[in-house]
Amino acid sequence: METAPHHLVADVMLGGVVLLGAALLAVLIFRRLGLGAVLGYLVAGIAIGPDGLALIDSPETILAYSEIGIILLLFLVGLELSPSRLWLLRRDILLFGPLQVILCGLGMFVVIHFAMPSFSWQAALVLGLPLALSSTAQVLPLLQSRGRMKTDYGEKSFSILLFQDISIVPLLTIVAALSRAPAEEGAIEGWSLVFYAVLAIVGLVLAGRYLLSPLLRLVGKISERELFIVTGLFTVCVSAAVMQAIGVSPALGAFVAGVMLAESPYRHELEADIDPFRSILLGLFFLAVGMLLDVDVILSQPFFVAGLALALVAIKIVVIFALGRFFGLQNKPSIIMAMLLSQGGEFAFVLFAAAQNALLIEPEAASLFGAVVTLSMATTPFLMIVAGKLAARKVAGDVQLDDPELASQANVIIVGHGRFGQQVSQIMQAAGRSVTLIDINPQTIDRSGDFGFKVFYGDGTRVDLLQRAGGEEAQAIFFCIDDRYMTAESLMPVRETFPRTKLFVRAYGREQALLLMEDDGISIMREVFESSIRMSADALKYFGTDREKIQDIIAEFRRRDRSRLKAQFTSGDMHAGTRHSFGGDESDDFLIADD
Repeated sequence: METAPHHLVADVMLGGVVLLGAALLAVLIFRRLGLGAVLGYLVAGIAIGPDGLALIDSPETILAYSEIGIILLLFLVGLELSPSRLWLLRRDILLFGPLQVILCGLGMFVVIHFAMPSFSWQAALVLGLPLALSSTAQVLPLLQSRGRMKTDYGEKSFSILLFQDISIVPLLTIVAALSRAPAEEGAIEGWSLVFYAVLAIVGLVLAGRYLLSPLLRLVGKISERELFIVTGLFTVCVSAAVMQAIGVSPALGAFVAGVMLAESPYRHELEADIDPFRSILLGLFFLAVGMLLDVDVILSQPFFVAGLALALVAIKIVVIFALGRFFGLQNKPSIIMAMLLSQGGEFAFVLFAAAQNALLIEPEAASLFGAVVTLSMATTPFLMIVAGKLAARKVAGDVQLDDPELASQANVIIVGHGRFGQQVSQIMQAAGRSVTLIDINPQTIDRSGDFGFKVFYGDGTRVDLLQRAGGEEAQAIFFCIDDRYMTAESLMPVRETFPRTKLFVRAYGREQALLLMEDDGISIMREVFESSIRMSADALKYFGTDREKIQDIIAEFRRRDRSRLKAQFTSGDMHAGTRHSFGGDESDDFLIADD
């Protein structure tokens, strides 16, 4: 009995070696072939699973634990979305999303009903509707890694995925309503499930505002990095557990937790700490999906399974393309979005299991359609190669959106090529500095291209994108964007990743400048400060004021402004240092009058 724990540790370590070794080898090969990591994970899982070399005995256990990766993914996505941005996406979430799920689900219902006449209409429905869901775990990393989250089709794709995750509730309700199994005692069903889900979301939002925010401020004062990791993981687990307890997708709870913290000054710190866990667990998820693939089902009727997978992909491409055009997208973004969302999703496995427990389908049917979902996932890397070529092809009216990794190494990286960034870029290049320009607005990129300036696409506040742009070798990074929520805390990951690179930041006004002053290594410029001084100097010159007096007045103004900023920063009170202002009730006596 005493040696049992040692055997357990040895088994766990051996399993870890097999899983990580297979993943490393397969992903290296498939990345090299340009087919993407997801397909590599799936093939690695098939190779080491029960139908392959049988090196792993319990893929179900691995799948259960690795689903935490999906939960963390939704949490990180929530961190990128403030409630105000969610409100802007409400039309796509509440209209585009439901239409996609209903039309794709009914399309697959018709295919299954006629292709498998022995199935009841109830079985065809509970199999067809889950196939309308796409793979959040596959699509969102693709959008993020390629910097496409904030494009029109990226935002619509995310809106669809978000609704699909929410739709787990009504889909489970449909399964429960059609169930032939005796109801479990104490289980929440029907509209009660919807009511409790809404109640849980409201409770989580209130807890985030009144409990989590003060906790994060306390952790921030302690400045222990490990505590940020613990706090972040604790937040995700609590939110997911609340949703799981009432029978709703735990990923939805994690997403709500992320949205709660989207406007927190510690957002970037949490994102940097949790992202490695997400990456590893998502890889394990796709390994487990590959291991659970019933190869015998495919080999027994390969053409039928492949036909269903192709029918699924084709129906979703046609429906999503048509909806994309209906909701205002051009042809090219619509077809890219349709290809991106054409596969089946991981939550289909959850719904198939629920349908099996409800005695609506046989275990063989669940295995068959699980294989269909997995095969459809395997088509996505190939479809994205086609989509990538479409995205790279520029025709009249299209915008070329290139990743910063295509840029040559430059001395200076300028994030934002609007009215502020354009001036900085001109001066840097006049001084002989090489410049990489980054912007997230396709219209700005297109307009800059008309004047001969190459601007790369992406969110320049993301550390991974700055790394691809050559941030380690750049002498300076200029943040010239109108981001009024940027603080010294939010820039800390950039400072830690590029310690030898100087940061210059455009501040909207005095309040944002004070938040950026918490890091004395950041050079700050208020966007209207110098222009207001120059206008005032021109006016004094027009009034006939002596040039030396103008210089004295402006020098005194600058000195007083610095003193006032220092007093406000030290005290944390915007009313501090009022005596340093000209014309205030408490101001010092100082006057350089005209003769």
